[in-house]
Amino acid sequence: MELKDFIEEFADQFDDTDASEITANTSFHDLEEWDSLIALAVLNMTDKKFGKRITFDDMKKCDTVEDLFNVIAAK
Repeated sequence: MELKDFIEEFADQFDDTDASEITANTSFHDLEEWDSLIALAVLNMTDKKFGKRITFDDMKKCDTVEDLFNVIAAK
């Protein structure tokens, strides 16, 4: 799993947020569109696309997209 691929898949979970706004340093909790449904979509994407399971607690501990990637990569 590469960070670039993860960012692309992560950005695909958003309908109204332009993918160019999402980088490794993006604080995803601060994105206007971020909500519990997007969080569920990200959890599902992580499991289906990368074969890694994380929890809401794992996600809450992360600030940036790269933080989330690192948690997932460590699983």
